Amino acid sequence: MAEKQDIEYKSNWHKQYLKWICGFANAQGGTIFIGKNDVGETIGVNNYKKLMDDIPNQIQNTLGITTEVNLLKEDDKHFIEINVQPYSVPISLRGKYYYRSGSTKQELKGTALNEFLLKKSGKTWDEVIEPRATIKDIDEKTLKSFVESSKDKGRLPDTSGLSVSEILEKLRLTENGEITRAAIILFGKDPRKFYPNSFVKIGRFKNDTDIQFQEVEEGNLIALIRAVINQLNHKFLIHNIHFEGIYRVEKGEYPGPAIREMILNALIHRNYFGAPVQLRVYDDKISIWNDGELPNGITLESLKQPHSSKPRNPIIADVCFKCGLIEAWGRGTIEIIEKCKQAGLPEPKLEERDGGFLVTLFKNQFNEENLSKLGLNERQIKLFKKYKSGDAITPSEYAETHHITVRTARRDLIDLVEKQLLYKKGKKKSTKYYIR
Repeated sequence: MAEKQDIEYKSNWHKQYLKWICGFANAQGGTIFIGKNDVGETIGVNNYKKLMDDIPNQIQNTLGITTEVNLLKEDDKHFIEINVQPYSVPISLRGKYYYRSGSTKQELKGTALNEFLLKKSGKTWDEVIEPRATIKDIDEKTLKSFVESSKDKGRLPDTSGLSVSEILEKLRLTENGEITRAAIILFGKDPRKFYPNSFVKIGRFKNDTDIQFQEVEEGNLIALIRAVINQLNHKFLIHNIHFEGIYRVEKGEYPGPAIREMILNALIHRNYFGAPVQLRVYDDKISIWNDGELPNGITLESLKQPHSSKPRNPIIADVCFKCGLIEAWGRGTIEIIEKCKQAGLPEPKLEERDGGFLVTLFKNQFNEENLSKLGLNERQIKLFKKYKSGDAITPSEYAETHHITVRTARRDLIDLVEKQLLYKKGKKKSTKYYIR
């Protein structure tokens, strides 16, 4: 059996393996086998009697915890099993904290250590009191506008006739009259005064290294959502204009709800002690990155289907839910994917990158302008007007639609495969061609 999340194999005992025990205790627990090789084969230990005394004592004396240490035998070879239970309090080894993530041991430092200690104490970053802030740091106008616009959602507690302090208390944004970090992020006059990286960088890129121009938007979360979307629409994104009768209609390159949702996700779930949110606009895609990896138990695949909500900043997320900025917890990424598919765009890409989370939306590569540049004939272009990404077509269907022979249809479709616009599945009469 190979090493995994909760299993570690060691050929012999060394004191440095106390780091692994510390990591297991701080995570979900685990087992270390002494006397097994990397693939779990028993090679045995000769000094097992001494180790059965030394290991429990070293764990107790250096980590202050107890573990179950068992002596086992296989094929006349002795090996030791150390079962480590997860601890609800943080465990340190000589002042350093380790954590088991996947099959690796990590030393926690900086913001990662801060988040870990907060979690073990039963708190989240956004519910901590900001001792430098007072009620004067809250933008009263933004707060009251938020309350007014939220009334029709029916999720806010009754705030009629309440003062700013009382409204904040109702929203769980104060504790014993003191302002929390969430209050500053949501309604602060100048969040950067307290958290310097609480802004959004927007850049227009020709490629990953060639930036053409950029803007910075700052302010509280409520104001940032509107400001970032306005900046994108004003300067960064193209709106195709057409007329329906006498009415002027503008259609964006990407579905508005998907853009709004990806910005909201980044602002609500970001690590506010980390780097600023970064939004990149390219000719063929738009991406947004926020500092902070996915929570334990949430995978990239689970984000594409209904999943449990584990917000990094639950107080901020709750206030956004109450005002209707988000409609349901755990549906943000699903909403982004669904809106793009409805607009005929490729499926968005979700990634964990550089210690954070990246969402990328892609333009419709099958618009008539792009297809004409690739030298497609009129029949081939019509194919992409009729079908969307993931749809399938057979040569006979294509031939019937365009009143051509099946042989000509195959030639058209094979040409599209060679141009990497379609991919082929099946053989002979069962062959189907799929839109990428």
